[in-house]
Amino acid sequence: QVQLVESGGGSVQPGGSLRLSCAASGFSYSDYCMGWFRQAPGKEREGVAAMYTTGVSPSYAASAKGRFTISRDNAKNTLYLQMNSLEPEDPAMYYCAADRTLKDLWVDPHYWGQGTQVTVSS
Repeated sequence: QVQLVESGGGSVQPGGSLRLSCAASGFSYSDYCMGWFRQAPGKEREGVAAMYTTGVSPSYAASAKGRFTISRDNAKNTLYLQMNSLEPEDPAMYYCAADRTLKDLWVDPHYWGQGTQVTVSS
């Protein structure tokens, strides 16, 4: 049974940081591209960051570039998202996702987690 379990969400002040984690199981994690998505109430889901199986050449949405860093530990089957300089526009449910190719991951990932909530409030 495939599972993607996110953690690390919470409430921070503007300018603060959070580190999200996603623990994967039930599939060959190191063979899958991994990514982070988010969805705020009333808005469409958007991709935030993604990376290949080996962790090289991560790609970011414009809103995340320079502030967020995606990384993965294939030995621990875990994906991370370090979020710095959080802004009032960043609150959303953050999801991790997996697919065989980066193209498919950005468009319509095969596997999804349940999400972790991020709130930015002063």
